[in-house]
Amino acid sequence: MADKSVTPLVSAGSPRRARIPVHRAQRWIADGEKNRTPRVQVFVTQAAFRAINDHANSDLDNEVGGWLAGRWCRDIETKAEYIVVEALLPAQQVRSGSTFLTFTHDSQVAMLSALEEKYSKKGIIGWYHTHPRMGIFLSGYDVWLHDHFFPHPWQVALVVEPHSKTAGFFIRNEKGELDSRKYHGFFELLSRTGESTADWQNFKLEKKKEAKPEATAEKTLVVAPQPAKVLVEPADREAATPVERPVIKTTDTQPIEVKRVVAPRIEDKAPEPSAKPSAKPASVMRKFEAPRPPAKVNLTNKEVRKNGSDSGSSSEEATK
Repeated sequence: MADKSVTPLVSAGSPRRARIPVHRAQRWIADGEKNRTPRVQVFVTQAAFRAINDHANSDLDNEVGGWLAGRWCRDIETKAEYIVVEALLPAQQVRSGSTFLTFTHDSQVAMLSALEEKYSKKGIIGWYHTHPRMGIFLSGYDVWLHDHFFPHPWQVALVVEPHSKTAGFFIRNEKGELDSRKYHGFFELLSRTGESTADWQNFKLEKKKEAKPEATAEKTLVVAPQPAKVLVEPADREAATPVERPVIKTTDTQPIEVKRVVAPRIEDKAPEPSAKPSAKPASVMRKFEAPRPPAKVNLTNKEVRKNGSDSGSSSEEATK
């Protein structure tokens, strides 16, 4: 790739409008990464992650590499840019050794043909290569290759060290600068099972922040200790005396008032004159009278009457 006539592999174009898939991904972060702001966020599918590891472990003595294929997108709401690594194009016809890797013209033609044949709807979003027993960094030649063949701000470089199972994404910052010694983590796109397949040892899983429940507007009533007084007054009075209202305090700015209670109109009626008590019946009055003494019997008259009757009867007999 040291040819003098160097042209980028892809044109800039414009990113696809989509929604950033953070809801189905987990974040793997590197040490010191929180103090740096990358130009784009990197999402890697689990199929692409396994393919990268398989190719990196295919030769543990010499460097291997290839291109990263996927999508360059921009979030609809936040306008943040991100890339999704969905596949890789391994370079087969290369010149490589334990400390170098060179893509030949034939290897580039083969990778472009594979891109058009297998991944026609994807683009080149970066490249990858291994550093057996050397660590994670970009050499001077790696930086030159990245600047000339992958010059767009959203294109990345991935370095994998297969022996220690470590890796890192090198991403330009907002100013377009690339640090060859500081790498970034990535988002692992999970499958339906939700199980992780990432096994790079130099990353740690970022804990997701628990969503706080939305605070609902609640009113707190604070009633004054004085008892509430409600004056009930007739409704036919011209000017009603104002009713004392209980003081009710709320957390809102507007107080809550208690409406005045007015008693229903009651017509005043004069009491009807009570009727004179009727004469009580004799049967009722008798129980309040004193008992009468027994009747007197004249025994003398009774005997006279008796004797008279007897004499009368004897005289009649004599006459006969």
